[in-house]
Amino acid sequence: MTNSCSFRITRTAEDLAQTVAAISQRLVKLEQRIDSLELNSTDSKDVQSDEEIVMLDGVDQLLQECKGLLNNSSNDVEADEIWLEESVSNQDVAA
Repeated sequence: MTNSCSFRITRTAEDLAQTVAAISQRLVKLEQRIDSLELNSTDSKDVQSDEEIVMLDGVDQLLQECKGLLNNSSNDVEADEIWLEESVSNQDVAA
């Protein structure tokens, strides 16, 4: 009976050791995979940030152009108002 009990304990201990070894190997592989994913993500962020900077520069340029157009159109509206005021005053003078 003692022999069968010690055999079971030994067998269980061996199974546990194999399980721990397998889990350790999986853990090492997962850590390596995480490291490679982190490297890839930081590399892609650098590329993205360069692309984003170019895109944002383009957006900034478009905003400046829109502001310029709005300023021009507001100047045109003011010029139209001045022209209308002058034409009304000229009509009053002619009358």
